[in-house]
Amino acid sequence: MAFPIRRPRRLRSGVAIRNMVRENQVNVADLIYPLFVCEGQGIKTEVVSMPGVYNLSLDMFLLELEQVVAWQIPAVLLFGIPATKDCVGSGAYAADGIVQKAVRAAKDAYPELYVITDVCLCEYTDHGHCGIVQEGDVLNDPSLALLVKTAVSHAQAGADMVAPSDMMDGRVAAIREGLDEAGLTNVPIMAYSAKYASAFYGPFRDAADSTPKFGDRRSYQMDPANGNEALLETALDIGEGADIVMVKPGLAFMDLVRKIKDEFRLPTAVYNVSGEYAMVKAAAANGWIDEKRIVMEIMTGFKRAGADLILTYHALDVAKWLKDEK
Repeated sequence: MAFPIRRPRRLRSGVAIRNMVRENQVNVADLIYPLFVCEGQGIKTEVVSMPGVYNLSLDMFLLELEQVVAWQIPAVLLFGIPATKDCVGSGAYAADGIVQKAVRAAKDAYPELYVITDVCLCEYTDHGHCGIVQEGDVLNDPSLALLVKTAVSHAQAGADMVAPSDMMDGRVAAIREGLDEAGLTNVPIMAYSAKYASAFYGPFRDAADSTPKFGDRRSYQMDPANGNEALLETALDIGEGADIVMVKPGLAFMDLVRKIKDEFRLPTAVYNVSGEYAMVKAAAANGWIDEKRIVMEIMTGFKRAGADLILTYHALDVAKWLKDEK
């Protein structure tokens, strides 16, 4: 044979055939848009390290949701920034807490929008850790009761799904039991199952004012060097009742997205986190990259790795670009 019979370039020769044989497609239905909600009125404060991302008071939050709905993004993930913080994060589970108010406002204005809430204490504690602290240690079991109260209060306010991100052992089981006891058996749990103690979270901590006042979160978030541990954590969460599992961050951990999807065949989410977003925005602002092509390549990479859902601060832009392509 003088020349290979197989010529892969045949299927790359034009736009139509490339689209026909494309293996992975990013769709707007894949997107979940994270939003930061704060107390006050008329507040839309840009996060310096995350251009295009804002801390929003409830009135401005509802204006942002207009855009979310207009671009047909199906779901949002809410983070709350309380007016005051204390050692037990009481704002996280207060009936009139900022997330609870935001959930009610969102569901009143846009009943069909799927509202997910982040369940953690770090934005609400004065020490910045994700649980109760005693003598410098983050206590696991006592923290579970507060996480359950938070999840139940979010669901009672109307949240469609809760997403525990704290990485306390046993929190999915505790939250599932708490929801069921409150008659909220139909509220699913999206667990941050493989959540790493990552340097990619820096800009998020600017947005949420949640940098730990001492130490770090390595005693409860995972070591980025570990892969098998992610499978263990995911298996535990599934056994405790998680309906969707998540890998966070995304870019440096696509191998785990693939392994978890292949191993468990459960709906799998990936969080395209703040540091990943900030790097793209910074490079684009300097003219070093084509922002649209880079972002869409990242989104496609997540899909190729096996992600069913993508949590990303790029969601509005991605939705617009997808519509333009049609």
